[in-house]
Amino acid sequence: MSSSAAFPPLKNDLLLRAARGEKVERAPIWIMRQAGRYLPEFRELRKHHSFFTICRTPELACQLTLQPIDRYGGLLDGSIIFSDILVIPQAMGLDVQMVEGRGPVFTDPLFTPDDMKRLREHVDVDKELGYVYEAITLTRHKLEGRVPLFGFIGAPWTLMAYMIEGGGSKTLSKAKSWLWKYTDDAHALLQRITDISVEFLVGQVKAGAQLLQVFDSWGGELSPYDFRTFSLPYIQQISKRVRQRLGELGIPEVPMVVFAKGAWFALEDLSQSGYEVVSLDWTIDPQYARQVTKDRVVLQGNMDPSVLYGGHDAIRETATRMVHAFGKDGKHIANLGHGILPTVDPEALKVYLETVQKVSAELKKD
Repeated sequence: MSSSAAFPPLKNDLLLRAARGEKVERAPIWIMRQAGRYLPEFRELRKHHSFFTICRTPELACQLTLQPIDRYGGLLDGSIIFSDILVIPQAMGLDVQMVEGRGPVFTDPLFTPDDMKRLREHVDVDKELGYVYEAITLTRHKLEGRVPLFGFIGAPWTLMAYMIEGGGSKTLSKAKSWLWKYTDDAHALLQRITDISVEFLVGQVKAGAQLLQVFDSWGGELSPYDFRTFSLPYIQQISKRVRQRLGELGIPEVPMVVFAKGAWFALEDLSQSGYEVVSLDWTIDPQYARQVTKDRVVLQGNMDPSVLYGGHDAIRETATRMVHAFGKDGKHIANLGHGILPTVDPEALKVYLETVQKVSAELKKD
């Protein structure tokens, strides 16, 4: 691991300033899954390496992280390490394969609480996930200070759901049934994931991550009551404990972002959960979000990723409306409302990035 003193100085700190709630000259922009399948250079590399081989090979993960930064130049204000939320279940002892056309598949998911015996009792996070740290450190150097670097994890509920469902699911019926049938075991599993998550995020910061994002991709699949019972407490715990641990180590805090897709009902709770930034999906009106959160946090998002298929005029029109909806005095980091889709034309994303930069700079100037 490398000390921050050894890293190249940061040339563009717009994202960091915005994440801290400072007044900025325009909204910074980055894109969830920006290092991904929509890029031809990504697909070229994937011809020769499996998905998780890339994740576990720091040089390859670094190469993919840099691809959008190299392609779009000054249009992106942040980078995010190429990795996957499911590296934590892998570290816990479960086998996950990335299957073409299906996505992640667990070869032997958890069916009942008895299956938790198959999980490693004590996970050596540095040993099991050190490859992510190496990728972060290498990428910080290779970025040469162009933009800050995000580290990330999946939220405990989302990871637990994957571990039980064995992959994607339309209903999450298997995972949800645990919440009522095996409530104590569900909390025990969520706590185990939380403990590893805290250590993993602290390790990412030590390795060079300058911001952190927690993805609760399936947060909105829960009822408000169940979200407050099985997701929110662990999300809050992660923020509190990561900060506490960094303080004990004498490492400066980094801004933290929480993204609970579909959990519009939890906006107020999330804005008081210890994160500087709350990311919004495209179903949430920015003005509504500002009212509910009372501007106590920075908001991130939130154009519907599918607009990128709608042609350049539609992209410009929707992006302009989005920037204005967050407001001239709004604390805003621009993004999509979820990850960029794999069949998007990279030129369409360029139009979005250019429009947000231009419109936001003009709005802030007025």
